[in-house]
Amino acid sequence: MKRTLFAAALLLAALLPARAAEYVVLVQDQPGGHLRVQAGAGGAVEADFSWRDNGRGPDTKERFTLDARGVPVQYELTGKSTFGAAMRETFRLEGGRARWQSRVDQGDEAVPDDFVFMPMDGSFAYFDAVVRLLLARPDASAPTFGGLKLKAERQLRLTLPGPAGPVPLALAVVTGADASPWYYWVRDDGTNAFFAVTWPGWSVVEKGFEALVPPLLERQRQAADERLVDLRRKLAQPLDGVTLIRAVRWFDAPAARMRGPSDVWLFDGRIGAVTPPGALTARPDRVIDGARRTLLPGLWDMHAHLWGDVGLAHLAAGVTSIRDPANQNDELLRLQGRIARGEVAGPHVHIAGFIEGKSPFSARNGFVVDSLQAGLDAVDWYAARGLRSIKLYNSIKPEWVKPLAARAHAHGLKVSGHVPAFMRAEEAVRAGYDELTHINQVMLNFVVRPGDDTRTLVRFERVGADGQALDLKSPKARAFIELLRRRGTVVDPTLVAFEGMFTQAQGQPDPTVAAVADHLPVLWQRGVRAAAMDLEGAKLKTFRASFQRMLELTVAMHRAGITLVPGTDGWAGIGLHRELELYVAGGIPAPEVLRIATWNGAKVAGAAAERGRIERGQAADLVLVEGDPSVDITALRRNSLVIQGRVAYAPDQLYEAQGFKPFVPAAKIETATP
Repeated sequence: MKRTLFAAALLLAALLPARAAEYVVLVQDQPGGHLRVQAGAGGAVEADFSWRDNGRGPDTKERFTLDARGVPVQYELTGKSTFGAAMRETFRLEGGRARWQSRVDQGDEAVPDDFVFMPMDGSFAYFDAVVRLLLARPDASAPTFGGLKLKAERQLRLTLPGPAGPVPLALAVVTGADASPWYYWVRDDGTNAFFAVTWPGWSVVEKGFEALVPPLLERQRQAADERLVDLRRKLAQPLDGVTLIRAVRWFDAPAARMRGPSDVWLFDGRIGAVTPPGALTARPDRVIDGARRTLLPGLWDMHAHLWGDVGLAHLAAGVTSIRDPANQNDELLRLQGRIARGEVAGPHVHIAGFIEGKSPFSARNGFVVDSLQAGLDAVDWYAARGLRSIKLYNSIKPEWVKPLAARAHAHGLKVSGHVPAFMRAEEAVRAGYDELTHINQVMLNFVVRPGDDTRTLVRFERVGADGQALDLKSPKARAFIELLRRRGTVVDPTLVAFEGMFTQAQGQPDPTVAAVADHLPVLWQRGVRAAAMDLEGAKLKTFRASFQRMLELTVAMHRAGITLVPGTDGWAGIGLHRELELYVAGGIPAPEVLRIATWNGAKVAGAAAERGRIERGQAADLVLVEGDPSVDITALRRNSLVIQGRVAYAPDQLYEAQGFKPFVPAAKIETATP
């Protein structure tokens, strides 16, 4: 008995973190927060996790207990979310049952004895315990929700020099928890202790080892690249020779009209011809049946943030081109090149160069500048790399906007972005903005008050509280809309980024994904009931009314002749479908919405010579959907084939590769008979 207890104690010691461990959160290589972990007696662990980027971030405290096997059996988390919502979650594993309660759900169900609970907002301290548990098991796996299994493997090992000598590390890859693998660096010394999580522009690393983040990130990038290359090899279907999409209805994007049925011929990555059915006697190499289907130009997401395998989510939804307006420059340029060369799967990438002013609230993508000259140099840097636009952000000083815009325009670049703090949208447009980003930034033009610092959450709270009072027929509103029309200002509303924030009650599904919740990865399905803000009662009613006014403002701008482009700022792929559904719900006819999602995106991105319409000579960036989205916009979810140049992708396979339940079977690509 003593030997058994001693062995259990040794195992638990190996599965627990060091008695006190401290980690640094790095945001764009700068300290942005902390994770502090304290282990106590009997498997008890406490953690304090807090960080900030762009003036916002979460604060959480955790307490959990591991049994002698390292299985988490008790858990409690309290704190606040990035947007200030109160968070609380508890669970207990006892007697073969898991019982949990959070701010959005609760449950009590029979589970396997070694079941691993996955909290919605857990810190890396908790997931450290999960990774240790998995790596200590012979099969490196454990059951979790929905009958899924978590599984871990050491993908690579290396030794790096540390302040006190060599540090042996291993990269643990965890699957089964999310749409993408989780990568964890652990100490490769028998403890499997959490050492770091590294992503471009954001990392958590053991304190004192911050200098090791760049080499760790590079090795992780190589491992992730290998996975992405393998996925493309498996999923991309070559379209060599001539492909015929037979007798298909197709969308004329510039005219916003459905045409056909026609035969659409593809060759060498381009549209070779669009003809009446049977008009050409040429024999194709392969045939795709277009009956009861609609062919669209590839969709555009004009406000997306690309990393890793999120490109698969875009393609699965029919998004063949994106504009990324805020990212880590080197990583984004690298991904753009790899996709263009056909090494990995993803949408065509257009970049808006990000420039932010230095302040305590700075977002830390692209360039963070502390002088006008540094900003002008950043514009030149982007111009030298062939970018077509720049994006200015919250902490840019208002007096810098005009000279920065002038420099950009001199180089042929457009200017877009957030409206800098202590400036209104009207002033930004007059100073040189060609495009306004986010409908809340437009709405602030009418509701911002003197002294409001819109680098903080006030840019959401003020709009939610006061936006509903805006009279769109007032002289002020009409004059502003006329200013945008007269100057040709483009607006990227990203309504989908605010729908849940302004309308969701805690415990109710996020309306952005409510209609597709059962298609999401299992561990996302709890999270869709967690609201970003704590809204209830009169405040919820007010914020919902303000969101409705934001939607009405978007439609009013469209009707006034202002060019809209669709963006999501999150929820890659499926979020764009919802953005377009919102436009239709607001009163924009579906054919015009399809033009916004195709032709408008291509024009504003400067790609209309190649993409955005179905016409002889255009690049074969195409989406085949079941049904007619010009009548029912939700048909966009039922895309059955995505063509990107010389290859095609089956959306059902793309969704399955990410842990999603597909929407429809893929269209068959048949070899033509002699």
